[in-house]
Amino acid sequence: MNTNAVDFFKNNPVDNEHSDTKLIIAAWQLKNPDNMGKIIRLAHNVGAEQVLFIQGNEQQRESKIRRTAGFSYDQMPWQVISEEEFTTEYLENYSLTVLETCDGASNVFTQTIPGKTILLGGSESHGLPEHIIKKSECKVFIPMHGGCKSMNISNALSVAAFEWLRQQYYK
Repeated sequence: MNTNAVDFFKNNPVDNEHSDTKLIIAAWQLKNPDNMGKIIRLAHNVGAEQVLFIQGNEQQRESKIRRTAGFSYDQMPWQVISEEEFTTEYLENYSLTVLETCDGASNVFTQTIPGKTILLGGSESHGLPEHIIKKSECKVFIPMHGGCKSMNISNALSVAAFEWLRQQYYK
């Protein structure tokens, strides 16, 4: 049995022809460089346009980001930007979908996520600030049926990004 993913998808291509759908995956004030690498790789998996890390002045260990992202590190466009850059350069052209347990959030599996959106997740320990949540057009949460009611940011963004992909390509 062949379990090589590269060969599998070469022989079983997926539909990538939806020009009106565009996804940017973004994360707010991450502290863990492994999470950053996982998010870069995730974005490459789902065909996102780019990844944005909205950070302050803290530096991340690039070697850890590179190790976790694998070959996606060089192939997936990503950048670290300021909050000001995020709000002035990106929010004009995309709807903002926040992944957060906040008032007004809807179940990610029942809420329609905009086709051209920035999917933004919060920091590992503090989530998203209220003034950023207020800028969003769409607020979603992931239902937690088990005893643990929190999820790693890279895992949470994976769930939401693949739900976005399902809604856009597999209705």
